[in-house]
Amino acid sequence: MPLSPALIFDHFNGYQRTAALRAAVELDLFTRIARGNNTAAALAADAHTSERGIRILADAMVVLGMAEKSGDRYQLTEDGAAFLNRDSPMFIGDALNFLNAPIMVEAFDQLSQAVRQGGTALKGDPANAPDSEYWVAFARNMGKLQTGGAHGLAELLLPKPDGGMKVLDIAAGHGQFGIAMAQRNPQAQVYSLDWPRVLDVAKENAAAGGVADRMHWLEGSAFELDWGTGYDWVLMPNFLHHFDRATCVALLRRAKQALAPEGELAILEFVVDNDRVHPPQSALFAMIMLATTESGDAYSSNEYESMLHEAGFEETELHPLPPGFQRAIIAS
Repeated sequence: MPLSPALIFDHFNGYQRTAALRAAVELDLFTRIARGNNTAAALAADAHTSERGIRILADAMVVLGMAEKSGDRYQLTEDGAAFLNRDSPMFIGDALNFLNAPIMVEAFDQLSQAVRQGGTALKGDPANAPDSEYWVAFARNMGKLQTGGAHGLAELLLPKPDGGMKVLDIAAGHGQFGIAMAQRNPQAQVYSLDWPRVLDVAKENAAAGGVADRMHWLEGSAFELDWGTGYDWVLMPNFLHHFDRATCVALLRRAKQALAPEGELAILEFVVDNDRVHPPQSALFAMIMLATTESGDAYSSNEYESMLHEAGFEETELHPLPPGFQRAIIAS
């Protein structure tokens, strides 16, 4: 095969593809196609846009694999229909509001400086900002993206023999992990810990999920608040990656102290293999941590096992959670 810079140009132009996808979501292109507006003329009339503009955008979605075209008619691919059609229960398009938020773009615009200094070049680490709009935006826009992982994790965590279940959800955010536990286990009482404004979003989600009466709210910092004790399960989904090893161990010690004698800890993370480049999604997640945090990282299963043992846990199990690429670590 002749040498070609095509792959490099694809990466050079990656921001253009992201912008096109975001425009398609903002203009509800996928929803309009799903509702039967399947030509450029029909889409332009429905969306109140220029026909030229919507045609070029729709064609771009075909190139990106989110739609198909036959003659002048468009239809969605399975991915486009499931995840980008606003009428779909699996719609995740709102995640772009967080993943492409101005602060995220700013962080990556300064990536060279982050590499030089070994941590974010942003003024102030948004991961540690108390009750910031950054985390409110995360809770508001990332919940649907996490529901699959939340229910997958809940399926792993078996009720205790007496049927009761007291659950602590650390850095609950949108609350979906605790909500999934409550939905799967009718006797579960779930204590969700996060900043007050963030928990306002979790409260809305709990009400929509029909479990608000079994949810309890711990408002404040996970580093300062009393977590309580006697929990059958402590959940730490997507939290430890924001911090360095020593901070992770300190948090894991707090989790150990909060558990009942037979209780267990459940971690959900972007766990990398020991080579640190597989699986690719988790390996690239380390770049997000470099760009946006002072010392966060994507840790390997061996690193988590070492941290857990240092914190007093004796047994650890690693579980894949398909179809996603995150992994669960269960520790006791």
